[in-house]
Amino acid sequence: MKEVSIHTAAIQLDQFLKWARIAATGGEAKHLIQSGLVKVNGQVETARSRKLEPGSVVEVGGDTYLVRLES
Repeated sequence: MKEVSIHTAAIQLDQFLKWARIAATGGEAKHLIQSGLVKVNGQVETARSRKLEPGSVVEVGGDTYLVRLES
């Protein structure tokens, strides 16, 4: 599991995918999400605006990412 630090209390799923360099563009992030290829905390997520908070777990393409707050 890879840890990805954020600097805010929450981040939108599409922004997280770009921040973590899982998606190169917003369009690519949108496609991944709307295609059902992204899971958040074990559930398929199709909403780009889903808020992620520290402790959220994102799965994409067999890779797992833990959202953590930058300390």
